Amino acid sequence: MSLWRWAEWLATVSPEAHITLGEGNTPVVRSKQIGPTAGLDNLYFKLETGNPTGSYKDRFAALAISDMLATGKTRCIATSSGNTGSALAAYCAAANIPCEIILVEQPPNDKVKQMLVYGANLYRVRGFGLDPQITTQTVELVRQMASAPDTAMQISAFMLSPIGMTGVQTISYELVEQLPSIDHVFVPAGGGGLTLAVARGFVVMQNSGSLTSGPAIECVQPEGNNTIAGPLRDGSDEATDVQCTTKISGLQVSTVLDGHDVIQACRTSGGTGHVVTDDEVWSMHNRLAVEEGLFCEPAGAVALAGAIQCAELGAISRDAVVVCLVTGSGFKDSASLDRLNKDRTCPMVELSQVRQRVVSS
Repeated sequence: MSLWRWAEWLATVSPEAHITLGEGNTPVVRSKQIGPTAGLDNLYFKLETGNPTGSYKDRFAALAISDMLATGKTRCIATSSGNTGSALAAYCAAANIPCEIILVEQPPNDKVKQMLVYGANLYRVRGFGLDPQITTQTVELVRQMASAPDTAMQISAFMLSPIGMTGVQTISYELVEQLPSIDHVFVPAGGGGLTLAVARGFVVMQNSGSLTSGPAIECVQPEGNNTIAGPLRDGSDEATDVQCTTKISGLQVSTVLDGHDVIQACRTSGGTGHVVTDDEVWSMHNRLAVEEGLFCEPAGAVALAGAIQCAELGAISRDAVVVCLVTGSGFKDSASLDRLNKDRTCPMVELSQVRQRVVSS
Protein backbone atom coordinates (compact mmCIF):
# COMPACT_ATOMS: atom_id res chain seq x y z
CA MET A 1 0.00 0.00 0.00
CA SER A 2 1.06 3.61 -0.54
CA LEU A 3 -0.47 7.04 -0.27
CA TRP A 4 -1.77 6.67 -3.84
CA ARG A 5 -4.77 4.83 -2.43
CA TRP A 6 -5.95 8.37 -1.61
CA ALA A 7 -5.47 9.55 -5.21
CA GLU A 8 -8.97 11.05 -5.49
CA TRP A 9 -8.08 13.51 -2.70
CA LEU A 10 -4.58 14.35 -3.93
CA ALA A 11 -3.34 16.68 -6.62
CA THR A 12 -4.14 15.11 -9.99
CA VAL A 13 -1.18 13.13 -11.35
CA SER A 14 -1.58 10.64 -14.21
CA PRO A 15 -1.39 7.09 -12.81
CA GLU A 16 1.43 6.02 -15.13
CA ALA A 17 3.65 8.67 -13.49
CA HIS A 18 3.04 7.55 -9.91
CA ILE A 19 6.26 6.91 -7.96
CA THR A 20 6.13 5.12 -4.63
CA LEU A 21 8.63 3.69 -2.17
CA GLY A 22 5.86 2.43 0.14
CA GLU A 23 5.31 5.72 1.96
CA GLY A 24 2.38 6.35 4.28
CA ASN A 25 0.18 4.01 6.30
CA THR A 26 2.25 4.70 9.40
CA PRO A 27 1.09 3.35 12.77
CA VAL A 28 -0.60 5.07 15.68
CA VAL A 29 0.38 3.81 19.13
CA ARG A 30 -1.08 4.64 22.51
CA SER A 31 1.12 6.18 25.19
CA LYS A 32 1.77 3.74 27.99
CA GLN A 33 3.47 6.01 30.50
CA ILE A 34 3.92 9.66 29.51
CA GLY A 35 0.24 10.31 28.85
CA PRO A 36 -1.21 8.71 32.00
CA THR A 37 1.49 10.35 34.14
CA ALA A 38 0.58 13.77 32.72
CA GLY A 39 -3.16 13.23 33.10
CA LEU A 40 -3.82 12.36 29.44
CA ASP A 41 -5.45 8.95 29.40
CA ASN A 42 -5.88 8.90 25.62
CA LEU A 43 -2.57 10.17 24.29
CA TYR A 44 -1.42 8.67 20.98
CA PHE A 45 1.64 8.98 18.75
CA LYS A 46 1.48 8.98 14.94
CA LEU A 47 4.83 7.45 13.99
CA GLU A 48 6.04 9.04 10.77
CA THR A 49 9.44 7.50 11.49
CA GLY A 50 8.26 4.42 9.56
CA ASN A 51 8.36 6.12 6.15
CA PRO A 52 10.98 4.94 3.61
CA THR A 53 13.59 7.62 4.35
CA GLY A 54 12.54 8.00 7.99
CA SER A 55 10.26 11.04 7.98
CA TYR A 56 6.87 12.34 6.87
CA LYS A 57 8.58 14.24 4.03
CA ASP A 58 8.34 11.08 1.89
CA ARG A 59 4.65 11.90 1.48
CA PHE A 60 5.66 15.24 -0.03
CA ALA A 61 8.34 13.74 -2.26
CA ALA A 62 6.06 11.03 -3.66
CA LEU A 63 3.63 13.64 -5.02
CA ALA A 64 6.27 16.18 -6.00
CA ILE A 65 8.44 13.82 -8.04
CA SER A 66 5.48 11.98 -9.57
CA ASP A 67 4.16 15.33 -10.79
CA MET A 68 7.58 16.09 -12.30
CA LEU A 69 7.43 12.84 -14.26
CA ALA A 70 3.90 13.60 -15.39
CA THR A 71 4.85 17.09 -16.63
CA GLY A 72 8.14 16.17 -18.24
CA LYS A 73 10.43 17.91 -15.76
CA THR A 74 13.89 16.36 -15.73
CA ARG A 75 15.79 18.32 -13.06
CA CYS A 76 14.88 18.98 -9.42
CA ILE A 77 16.21 21.89 -7.38
CA ALA A 78 15.23 22.17 -3.73
CA THR A 79 16.00 23.69 -0.37
CA SER A 80 16.12 21.68 2.83
CA SER A 81 17.17 21.50 6.45
CA GLY A 82 17.50 17.73 6.09
CA ASN A 83 14.39 15.58 5.84
CA THR A 84 12.97 17.17 2.69
CA GLY A 85 16.32 16.74 1.00
CA SER A 86 16.60 13.10 2.03
CA ALA A 87 13.13 12.35 0.72
CA LEU A 88 13.57 14.21 -2.56
CA ALA A 89 16.97 12.64 -3.15
CA ALA A 90 15.51 9.14 -2.72
CA TYR A 91 12.48 9.70 -4.92
CA CYS A 92 14.58 11.47 -7.58
CA ALA A 93 16.85 8.43 -7.59
CA ALA A 94 13.82 6.18 -8.11
CA ALA A 95 12.65 8.42 -10.96
CA ASN A 96 16.14 8.86 -12.50
CA ILE A 97 15.94 12.65 -12.06
CA PRO A 98 19.04 14.70 -11.08
CA CYS A 99 18.58 16.41 -7.72
CA GLU A 100 20.24 19.65 -6.54
CA ILE A 101 19.67 20.61 -2.90
CA ILE A 102 20.50 23.92 -1.22
CA LEU A 103 20.93 23.23 2.49
CA VAL A 104 20.61 25.39 5.58
CA GLU A 105 23.81 26.34 7.36
CA GLN A 106 23.55 23.68 10.05
CA PRO A 107 21.98 20.46 8.72
CA PRO A 108 22.57 17.28 10.75
CA ASN A 109 25.52 15.39 9.29
CA ASP A 110 23.58 12.14 9.09
CA LYS A 111 20.94 13.72 6.89
CA VAL A 112 23.65 15.15 4.66
CA LYS A 113 25.17 11.66 4.34
CA GLN A 114 21.74 10.21 3.56
CA MET A 115 21.22 12.69 0.72
CA LEU A 116 24.68 11.96 -0.66
CA VAL A 117 23.99 8.21 -0.62
CA TYR A 118 21.06 8.77 -2.98
CA GLY A 119 23.29 10.73 -5.36
CA ALA A 120 22.08 14.28 -4.75
CA ASN A 121 24.32 17.31 -5.29
CA LEU A 122 24.45 19.40 -2.11
CA TYR A 123 25.38 22.98 -1.21
CA ARG A 124 25.28 24.52 2.28
CA VAL A 125 24.61 28.27 2.45
CA ARG A 126 25.97 30.30 5.34
CA GLY A 127 23.11 31.97 7.25
CA PHE A 128 20.34 30.09 5.43
CA GLY A 129 17.69 28.99 7.91
CA LEU A 130 18.99 31.29 10.65
CA ASP A 131 18.91 34.78 9.12
CA PRO A 132 15.53 35.75 7.59
CA GLN A 133 17.06 38.02 4.96
CA ILE A 134 19.50 35.39 3.71
CA THR A 135 16.74 32.78 3.85
CA THR A 136 14.44 34.92 1.69
CA GLN A 137 17.26 35.61 -0.77
CA THR A 138 18.12 31.91 -0.99
CA VAL A 139 14.55 30.89 -1.78
CA GLU A 140 14.30 33.63 -4.41
CA LEU A 141 17.52 32.46 -6.04
CA VAL A 142 16.24 28.89 -6.15
CA ARG A 143 12.98 30.15 -7.65
CA GLN A 144 14.93 31.90 -10.41
CA MET A 145 17.06 28.84 -11.09
CA ALA A 146 13.90 26.73 -11.35
CA SER A 147 12.48 28.92 -14.13
CA ALA A 148 14.18 26.76 -16.76
CA PRO A 149 11.61 24.72 -18.75
CA ASP A 150 13.09 21.36 -17.69
CA THR A 151 13.40 22.22 -13.97
CA ALA A 152 11.03 22.12 -11.01
CA MET A 153 11.54 23.76 -7.61
CA GLN A 154 10.56 21.61 -4.65
CA ILE A 155 10.27 23.28 -1.24
CA SER A 156 7.96 21.70 1.34
CA ALA A 157 5.55 24.62 1.72
CA PHE A 158 2.14 25.18 0.17
CA MET A 159 3.08 28.65 -1.03
CA LEU A 160 5.97 27.21 -3.06
CA SER A 161 5.16 23.56 -3.88
CA PRO A 162 1.42 23.02 -3.37
CA ILE A 163 1.18 19.78 -5.37
CA GLY A 164 3.73 17.96 -3.25
CA MET A 165 2.14 19.22 -0.05
CA THR A 166 -1.17 17.53 -0.86
CA GLY A 167 0.68 14.29 -0.17
CA VAL A 168 1.25 15.38 3.43
CA GLN A 169 -2.51 15.74 3.91
CA THR A 170 -2.72 11.93 3.84
CA ILE A 171 -1.59 11.96 7.49
CA SER A 172 -5.06 13.24 8.37
CA TYR A 173 -6.81 10.78 6.07
CA GLU A 174 -5.05 7.91 7.86
CA LEU A 175 -5.82 9.32 11.30
CA VAL A 176 -9.53 9.35 10.50
CA GLU A 177 -9.28 5.62 9.76
CA GLN A 178 -7.13 4.83 12.77
CA LEU A 179 -8.90 6.93 15.43
CA PRO A 180 -12.46 7.83 14.44
CA SER A 181 -12.74 10.39 17.26
CA ILE A 182 -9.87 12.84 17.89
CA ASP A 183 -10.06 16.01 19.96
CA HIS A 184 -6.58 17.52 19.46
CA VAL A 185 -3.69 16.96 17.05
CA PHE A 186 -0.38 18.51 18.12
CA VAL A 187 1.95 19.31 15.23
CA PRO A 188 5.53 20.67 15.24
CA ALA A 189 6.10 23.66 12.99
CA GLY A 190 9.05 25.24 11.23
CA GLY A 191 7.65 26.95 8.15
CA GLY A 192 4.20 25.59 8.97
CA GLY A 193 3.58 23.39 5.94
CA LEU A 194 2.98 20.23 7.97
CA THR A 195 0.54 21.96 10.29
CA LEU A 196 -1.38 23.43 7.36
CA ALA A 197 -1.45 20.08 5.57
CA VAL A 198 -2.88 18.33 8.63
CA ALA A 199 -5.54 21.02 9.07
CA ARG A 200 -6.50 20.93 5.39
CA GLY A 201 -6.55 17.15 5.38
CA PHE A 202 -9.23 17.06 8.06
CA VAL A 203 -11.24 19.66 6.15
CA VAL A 204 -11.12 17.39 3.08
CA MET A 205 -12.42 14.54 5.22
CA GLN A 206 -15.26 16.70 6.51
CA ASN A 207 -16.19 17.91 3.02
CA SER A 208 -16.20 14.33 1.73
CA GLY A 209 -18.61 13.24 4.45
CA SER A 210 -16.04 10.92 6.04
CA LEU A 211 -15.89 13.03 9.19
CA THR A 212 -18.53 15.05 11.01
CA SER A 213 -16.20 17.44 12.80
CA GLY A 214 -12.44 17.68 12.88
CA PRO A 215 -10.02 17.99 15.80
CA ALA A 216 -8.39 21.15 17.06
CA ILE A 217 -5.04 21.53 15.28
CA GLU A 218 -2.40 22.68 17.77
CA CYS A 219 0.74 24.35 16.38
CA VAL A 220 3.89 23.85 18.45
CA GLN A 221 7.21 25.67 17.94
CA PRO A 222 10.48 26.07 19.84
CA GLU A 223 10.71 29.52 21.37
CA GLY A 224 13.84 30.17 19.30
CA ASN A 225 11.80 29.93 16.09
CA ASN A 226 8.53 31.47 17.20
CA THR A 227 7.24 32.63 13.82
CA ILE A 228 3.72 31.19 14.07
CA ALA A 229 2.77 29.66 17.42
CA GLY A 230 3.22 32.79 19.55
CA PRO A 231 1.30 35.09 17.18
CA LEU A 232 -1.47 32.48 16.91
CA ARG A 233 -1.71 32.14 20.69
CA ASP A 234 -1.64 35.90 21.19
CA GLY A 235 -4.50 36.64 18.78
CA SER A 236 -2.55 37.94 15.78
CA ASP A 237 -3.67 37.15 12.24
CA GLU A 238 -0.14 37.18 10.87
CA ALA A 239 3.04 35.19 11.42
CA THR A 240 6.36 37.01 11.64
CA ASP A 241 9.99 36.59 10.59
CA VAL A 242 12.50 35.96 13.39
CA GLN A 243 16.22 35.59 13.94
CA CYS A 244 16.29 31.86 14.59
CA THR A 245 18.12 30.66 17.73
CA THR A 246 16.65 27.23 18.41
CA LYS A 247 18.99 24.24 18.25
CA ILE A 248 16.17 21.89 17.24
CA SER A 249 17.21 20.93 13.71
CA GLY A 250 14.51 20.72 11.09
CA LEU A 251 12.53 23.57 12.66
CA GLN A 252 15.03 26.32 11.93
CA VAL A 253 12.86 28.29 9.50
CA SER A 254 13.24 32.00 10.19
CA THR A 255 10.72 33.21 7.58
CA VAL A 256 6.93 33.08 7.51
CA LEU A 257 6.34 30.72 4.53
CA ASP A 258 2.91 29.14 5.24
CA GLY A 259 2.59 30.87 8.62
CA HIS A 260 -0.29 33.24 7.85
CA ASP A 261 -2.45 30.40 6.51
CA VAL A 262 -1.49 28.19 9.46
CA ILE A 263 -2.81 30.77 11.90
CA GLN A 264 -6.15 30.93 10.12
CA ALA A 265 -6.45 27.16 9.74
CA CYS A 266 -5.58 26.36 13.37
CA ARG A 267 -7.86 29.05 14.73
CA THR A 268 -10.75 27.86 12.56
CA SER A 269 -10.26 24.32 13.87
CA GLY A 270 -10.39 25.50 17.49
CA GLY A 271 -6.65 25.06 18.03
CA THR A 272 -4.01 27.52 19.12
CA GLY A 273 -0.25 27.98 19.35
CA HIS A 274 2.18 26.57 21.89
CA VAL A 275 5.76 27.73 22.46
CA VAL A 276 8.20 25.35 24.14
CA THR A 277 11.84 25.64 25.16
CA ASP A 278 14.63 23.59 23.66
CA ASP A 279 15.16 22.04 27.10
CA GLU A 280 11.53 20.90 27.20
CA VAL A 281 12.01 19.31 23.80
CA TRP A 282 15.22 17.53 24.89
CA SER A 283 13.37 16.23 27.95
CA MET A 284 10.48 14.80 25.90
CA HIS A 285 12.98 13.40 23.39
CA ASN A 286 14.58 11.39 26.19
CA ARG A 287 11.28 10.37 27.75
CA LEU A 288 9.90 9.07 24.45
CA ALA A 289 12.87 6.71 24.26
CA VAL A 290 13.09 5.46 27.85
CA GLU A 291 9.36 5.47 28.71
CA GLU A 292 7.70 4.62 25.40
CA GLY A 293 10.43 2.87 23.40
CA LEU A 294 10.17 5.48 20.64
CA PHE A 295 13.39 6.96 19.28
CA CYS A 296 12.85 10.05 17.16
CA GLU A 297 14.85 13.05 16.09
CA PRO A 298 14.46 16.04 18.48
CA ALA A 299 11.96 17.77 16.18
CA GLY A 300 9.78 14.68 16.54
CA ALA A 301 9.38 15.39 20.25
CA VAL A 302 8.21 19.00 19.84
CA ALA A 303 4.52 18.14 19.50
CA LEU A 304 4.64 16.07 22.69
CA ALA A 305 6.33 18.93 24.56
CA GLY A 306 3.40 21.14 23.58
CA ALA A 307 0.81 18.57 24.63
CA ILE A 308 2.42 18.01 28.02
CA GLN A 309 2.66 21.77 28.56
CA CYS A 310 -1.09 21.99 27.90
CA ALA A 311 -1.82 19.14 30.27
CA GLU A 312 0.20 20.77 33.04
CA LEU A 313 -1.76 23.99 32.55
CA GLY A 314 -5.05 22.09 32.71
CA ALA A 315 -5.93 23.16 29.17
CA ILE A 316 -6.88 19.63 28.02
CA SER A 317 -9.44 17.38 29.68
CA ARG A 318 -8.17 14.04 30.99
CA ASP A 319 -10.41 12.00 28.69
CA ALA A 320 -9.61 13.97 25.51
CA VAL A 321 -8.21 11.97 22.60
CA VAL A 322 -4.88 13.60 21.78
CA VAL A 323 -2.51 12.76 18.91
CA CYS A 324 1.09 13.96 18.71
CA LEU A 325 2.95 13.67 15.42
CA VAL A 326 6.37 12.04 15.75
CA THR A 327 7.84 13.29 12.51
CA GLY A 328 11.29 11.74 11.95
CA SER A 329 13.63 8.97 13.03
CA GLY A 330 16.36 9.53 15.60
CA PHE A 331 18.79 7.56 13.47
CA LYS A 332 18.86 10.51 11.06
CA ASP A 333 20.65 12.63 13.69
CA SER A 334 23.54 10.98 15.56
CA ALA A 335 24.09 14.16 17.60
CA SER A 336 20.76 13.44 19.26
CA LEU A 337 21.99 9.93 20.06
CA ASP A 338 25.08 11.38 21.68
CA ARG A 339 22.98 13.80 23.73
CA LEU A 340 20.70 11.03 24.98
CA ASN A 341 23.63 8.78 25.84
CA LYS A 342 25.96 11.34 27.42
CA ASP A 343 25.62 9.69 30.85
CA ARG A 344 25.30 6.10 29.61
CA THR A 345 28.16 3.71 28.96
CA CYS A 346 28.83 0.20 27.72
CA PRO A 347 31.78 -1.06 29.80
CA MET A 348 34.11 -3.87 28.82
CA VAL A 349 34.13 -6.61 31.50
CA GLU A 350 35.57 -10.08 31.97
CA LEU A 351 33.18 -13.00 31.62
CA SER A 352 33.68 -13.81 35.31
CA GLN A 353 32.34 -10.36 36.20
CA VAL A 354 29.12 -10.55 34.21
CA ARG A 355 26.95 -12.21 36.85
CA GLN A 356 28.05 -9.78 39.55
CA ARG A 357 27.69 -6.73 37.31
CA VAL A 358 24.24 -7.70 36.07
CA VAL A 359 22.95 -8.53 39.56
CA SER A 360 24.34 -5.32 41.03
CA SER A 361 22.82 -3.16 38.35
